[in-house]
Formats: sequence, C-alpha cells, structure tokens
Amino acid sequence: MKKSILITGCSSGIGLYCAKKLHEQGFDVIASCRKVEDVENLKSLGLKCIQLDLSDSLSIKNGFSQALSLLNGKLDILFNNGAYGQPGAVEDLPTNALRQQFETNLFGWHELTILTLKHMREHNSGRIIQNSSVLGLIALPYRGAYNASKFALEGLTDTLRMELKDSNINICLIEPGPIKSMFRANALKAFNDNIDTNNSFHKKNYLLQKQRLEKHTKTSTFTLAPNAVYKCLYHAIESKKPKARYYVTFPTYLFGYLKRILSTNILDKLLNKSL
Repeated sequence: MKKSILITGCSSGIGLYCAKKLHEQGFDVIASCRKVEDVENLKSLGLKCIQLDLSDSLSIKNGFSQALSLLNGKLDILFNNGAYGQPGAVEDLPTNALRQQFETNLFGWHELTILTLKHMREHNSGRIIQNSSVLGLIALPYRGAYNASKFALEGLTDTLRMELKDSNINICLIEPGPIKSMFRANALKAFNDNIDTNNSFHKKNYLLQKQRLEKHTKTSTFTLAPNAVYKCLYHAIESKKPKARYYVTFPTYLFGYLKRILSTNILDKLLNKSL
C-alpha cells in the first residue's frame, strides 16, 4: 500500500517541489496552499490539493478533515513546511507582526501537529517532519521574528520527540540554509507592510536588506535547489531509523559546528559580518 502524506506550503519552492516529486514516486500526496488560486493551479498539475491557512484555526481543522477524506481516513506522514519570514530590527517590529509570524510559523504547525498526532495515535504509527531552518540554530540581525519562530519550533519539536519515545511515531527536523524559492519575495512584502523604514535608526541597513530581498537571482553561492531538502525528506520518510535532525546546505553545517566551539562574542562577530 502506498504511503500518504500531507504537505503544507505548496504554492512554490520546497513544498511544491516535494509534493510533485513524492507524487511521481507513487505517494498519495495531499498538497495544501493558503490561496484558492494556488490550490487550483496545483490541481491543474494533477495533484490533490486543499486550501489550508496556517494562521486560521478553522481553516486548519477543515483542511485536515478534507485531507483525511481524500486519503480514505489514513494519513501516514505530515510535512510541516508552510512559513514566511518577517524582516526588521526587533525594536521596529510591531507586536502584531511578531504575533502573525508565530501564528503561521509555529501555532498553526502546532495545531495541525496535534490533530495529526491524535490520528496517528489511533493507528499507532506515523511520521511528522518539521521544515525548520539554520535560523533555528543561530540568529541573524534583522531576522528576529523568524529567528524566534524557528527557535521555538526547535524546542517544541525536541520536547515532542522525547515524549514520543515509546510510540511508533517519529518526529524529525530538517534545517536548511539558503534554498531557491519565493521566500525573499514574500519577506519583502512582509517588510514593506510592517516596518517603518524612514523613521528607523536602522534605515541605512534596511536599504541594503531591501536590495538583497529584491534580487531575483540567488544571493549566496551556497544557495541550493529544493531537491536538497527533498533528499532529506525522503530519507526521513523511508528510513527505518530517521535522524532527529537533517542539516541542509553548507551554512547549516558550518554554523551548527561553530556554535558548539566558539564563544558567543566571537560567533556574534562572524554572524554580523555574514550580512
């Protein structure tokens, strides 16, 4: 029997690539998107797709119920992936913008995970895979909201992994660095919507940040295609002993290592220079 998987955040980038590849590999894939037009686009590609807005509790409940219906009542794998970045210095960050970052990047994931866990407990099996970030391991300036959401995700996932030790349910973290996607374009919109550049102490640095976000080509030589994440996702799904963590891209390996061996002072200097 082919395995079933629900993937969030499939309008583009990692989610779209992984949904298409797993579908090609014979998995029963339910892709989810926030916008109706993206749902229709994925359906036109031959994918089963549902609308699911991670910042809306009712949408999460309805989406999960619809996914189970499409899967004849059995979900084997959840890939939590839908997220966005809210740029801006912490001192310029409206509390509502921070709250919205957590609604989408953490609270929505948590609610969907709890629904999934209840289902998986009934079947005594399953896998939950969380697409975190190198920014769940280290922090960068002007990424405070996103850093915080991913640090929180890492802590919640580590705790859940220990609580699931006597079950047949595995939970894994994937921690990518830069991946080619629409992430920068979405971050730029969030930046323009919520940050008052002209009246900020950080105005000069913001102009540089906006130039980076506006680029349509990759901004780092270490940027990889979504297939780098797919390889780890596939291992997390198929391995008899999936890893607790999967590092993706050189920056994740590098900063994961440096965090263990360097003082906070020295690491801060390196991270500031990396901008």
